[in-house]
Amino acid sequence: MENNITFILNNQTVTTELKPQSSLLDFIRNDRNLHGTKEVCREGDCGACTVLLGEIINDKLKYRSINSCIYPLGNAQEKHIVTIEGLNNDNLSFVQKEFAENNASQCGFCTPGFINSFTGYLINSESPNHDDAQNAIAGNICRCTGYASILRAVDSSISKLHSENYDNELESLISKNIIPEYFSGIRERLLKLKESNSNIVLDANDKVILGGGTDLFVQKEEFLQSKNVSLAFQNVKSGIFEDENLIHIYASSTFEDLKNSNILNKYFPNFSEQLNLIASLPIRNAATVAGNLVNASPIADISIVLLALDATVVYTYSGKSSEMKLRNLYKDYKQLNLPVNGYITEIIFDKPTHNSFFNFEKVSKRTHLDIASVNTAVLVSLSEDNTINNIAISAGGVSPIPMFLQNTSDFLKGKLLNAENVFSALNIIDEEISPISDVRGSKEYKLLLLKQLVKAHFIRLFPNQISVGDLL
Repeated sequence: MENNITFILNNQTVTTELKPQSSLLDFIRNDRNLHGTKEVCREGDCGACTVLLGEIINDKLKYRSINSCIYPLGNAQEKHIVTIEGLNNDNLSFVQKEFAENNASQCGFCTPGFINSFTGYLINSESPNHDDAQNAIAGNICRCTGYASILRAVDSSISKLHSENYDNELESLISKNIIPEYFSGIRERLLKLKESNSNIVLDANDKVILGGGTDLFVQKEEFLQSKNVSLAFQNVKSGIFEDENLIHIYASSTFEDLKNSNILNKYFPNFSEQLNLIASLPIRNAATVAGNLVNASPIADISIVLLALDATVVYTYSGKSSEMKLRNLYKDYKQLNLPVNGYITEIIFDKPTHNSFFNFEKVSKRTHLDIASVNTAVLVSLSEDNTINNIAISAGGVSPIPMFLQNTSDFLKGKLLNAENVFSALNIIDEEISPISDVRGSKEYKLLLLKQLVKAHFIRLFPNQISVGDLL
């Protein structure tokens, strides 16, 4: 059958004729009877379905954790999918043994997901540490142990590995029983798979373009299964690069690509830390930048970031390429100005100047791993006399669309950076936004919250010029 999907599942090469928009979890459990990967929330929240995905990037085999419940089966094409069964040996693996010895499992339902997530972290980390390890398993939920025993197992593992002169080269990982022996042959097997199989290439006409699936599987799974799809990862490039004047982000770049980008972290020193506020690692490993933009959620975090950077979207339709400012992409709630069958291929924005300052703020019911109640970003450039040369402020959760605060930004341009002008700008915000009450807060709360977050931008970026006391 045309467009068969072929990949390596644990130590076996598999081929299926299922639809590419089928859930990877359903294939693992129902077609292959590998029941160690659990089905619970089907929303990417609990991590019980976490598996590892290995692929060759820049000639190196790299692994990342993903939520298989909301991951398209077609995206596994020519990759290595590892379930808990694929980490098993005749004896417990190093990580499994540490979890057992530290009583880090009671009912055991969540344990395979934790094992996969932490093993993936050890594969990727050159120098494991507590904080990064905790971030790596933050997308996994346990309702039995209270997490203390899980963190003990994590810390015990890290301590033992450091005492053994740890390194994460493949041979060392195998020798320490972190991964099984068969991993040593996966890279060559994937290369042969690429040579003998063609990617699933589908045109975008009259098809739903599916990226990481992190939203469509949650919001519209039945709709998705009834449509023909075009897989973004197979059709649209990923990657981040710069030229003389611009920074370019290809559409299929993931949130984690942004977080780890040397280019973005060079120009925005706190960028990696700020993106930790957005989703869990398995979600960031799958969610795409363009998907976040076209989802058109009023609180889409990446949209809010890119609006403040005054980004331009490059899109293709009917074989033609065109551009528009991101601020013009949204026309109403969940409605886009893209032409029929148009899709985003790239996002570009000007490199910030040496006197530019960027900040992202977000408030949600949980500090991490949650949808924003209100979020906002700002890019400010100053002259030597503290005049605001240029400023762009974005806001989410206060309008039917991700919003560029044009009037507020225009008001501050050319003004001195001081508390008085910030206070005056807050009055402009009152007139510019139109929040509504919903489960994330009343309209009055959202209005107050946005103004407090705008204050936070200036306090955080310019503590020598504006203090907390100045804006009380």
